[in-house]
Amino acid sequence: MRFPTPLVPAVLIRRYKRFLADCRLEDGREVTAHCANPGSMMGLKDEGLRIWLEPNDDPKKKLKYGWRLVEHEGGHFTGVDTSVPNRALRAALKTGDIPELVAPSVQAEVKYGENSRIDFLLTGAGPDSYVEVKSVTLRRTPGLAEFPDSVTARGTKHMGELADMARRGHRAVVFFLVQRTDCERVTIARDLDPTYARAFDAARAAGVEAIAYDTRITPEGVWLGQRRPVV
Repeated sequence: MRFPTPLVPAVLIRRYKRFLADCRLEDGREVTAHCANPGSMMGLKDEGLRIWLEPNDDPKKKLKYGWRLVEHEGGHFTGVDTSVPNRALRAALKTGDIPELVAPSVQAEVKYGENSRIDFLLTGAGPDSYVEVKSVTLRRTPGLAEFPDSVTARGTKHMGELADMARRGHRAVVFFLVQRTDCERVTIARDLDPTYARAFDAARAAGVEAIAYDTRITPEGVWLGQRRPVV
């Protein structure tokens, strides 16, 4: 998935009100960018970080920049836009690039459970497959990505609903997409949300599969990478 508009580098001044970030462009101008990430963004919102913004000239948008990437030492990147995983995964599902999730029909945002929508419903090849996507951006230990980065009642609810689908004989999958280029494994941040961890364990016991893939990230775009172990 290529960014439709070339990104520009900047320095993060502060992230606030969840969806706003003040940034300094290379020419010294200070701008406010939209931050498409409602999470805690632990480790990704420190003042002085080198980040990448996507400009836009859409008259309907109040903010003329969107925050897309954080750049780390060694040329590594983290994608902070939580809409990217679903878009990247949808493209990969359509082209059959994920061997574990191949089906003739791929539907997005299908109603299921209790007032919920599953990210993707795959049909036409064996049992219906319910796939919930999670964006993973937290790293506290070298090489290890963790989910979640804060308490997620919504995520806990999703695990319960996936478990219910598995008990009904469907295939249920939680798909962790690691939006970092510096991690080789994925795990659950049990200390940050013990309730989610218990729901994850219960779902796995009920038959829910856990699949993780990393991503290739550059200022040009974000692409699906390779499968990584969930430990």
